[in-house]
Amino acid sequence: MNITGLRPYCMRYLEPLADIFVRLGISPNKITVLSLLFGIGCAASFAYQEFVIGSLLLFISAILDLIDGSVARKTDHHSNFGAVFDWIADKYVDTLAILGVGLSGIAIISRFSDLPPVADFGLVAFAIIGSMMNTFIKPVVYAEAGFSERVCGKIDDPLEGVGFFGRPETILVLILGGVSGYIWVSVIIIAICTNLSAIQRIIYLSGRLA
Repeated sequence: MNITGLRPYCMRYLEPLADIFVRLGISPNKITVLSLLFGIGCAASFAYQEFVIGSLLLFISAILDLIDGSVARKTDHHSNFGAVFDWIADKYVDTLAILGVGLSGIAIISRFSDLPPVADFGLVAFAIIGSMMNTFIKPVVYAEAGFSERVCGKIDDPLEGVGFFGRPETILVLILGGVSGYIWVSVIIIAICTNLSAIQRIIYLSGRLA
């Protein structure tokens, strides 16, 4: 179970904002580009230890990521490229945001041990790997197991509610860590939970697809 199931409730409050983009004639792919640009801004802010600003930019990026699908449905502009581009942009935002923390030079593991600062970057790399693999499992299932039916523009797959720590949780933890001043705690949580969530999904699939 994860907070992805709350997406429909969040969209109720974002529909007016989506309507504004529709009236302005901004396409879903352009909204995805905006989401990516704000994500890049977040990464740069994190790298310069401007964690509050980075968290705000990441929040805006996440909102835009929710809106692009809604605009696509409202304007009937669904496309295979748009779905793929949205996946790619999401993972760029996730990895760049975590990488920005690594480039900031703040102590994570080394603050509690005699390990060199390179250990901190190793943890950041582990968090990035977990974030990527936890999501990468889904398109592999689509391709290898043949899940292609779409519901509201998204492929209906067996992993939607499986995995306790997905992309929404990663974004939320990063934002809370940046705002509270405990961004290093966020990296530790993401490193551990994304990899455990990926293992949870693999175990589930081993029984479902065997």
